[in-house]
Amino acid sequence: MNTATLSALAEPTRLQMVELLRDGPLTVGEIADRLHVRQPQVSKHLKVLNEAQIVEVRPDANRRIYNLRPEPLQEMDSWLDSFRRMWEDRFDRLDEYLKEIQKDG
Repeated sequence: MNTATLSALAEPTRLQMVELLRDGPLTVGEIADRLHVRQPQVSKHLKVLNEAQIVEVRPDANRRIYNLRPEPLQEMDSWLDSFRRMWEDRFDRLDEYLKEIQKDG
């Protein structure tokens, strides 16, 4: 698991930006408008997301269009999946234990 991904997403504004970009590419101005944040702050946050390789940028005349990259999020999902399996196993064992004590009681 890449800690740069977690670090970048730990900031609430950047997480909101990723959630916005989930629906498709946006310009810096569109992100600023939707989050009610000034463009310079949006650009700083997008720089962090770009350096963490969570987003990619495509120039279009004088605008920059940002899009999510799937790889870091897929990597995070795989990492989280190991925890999901662990908890599912534990819940299955708990379920078996509860059934056993109900039979005995």
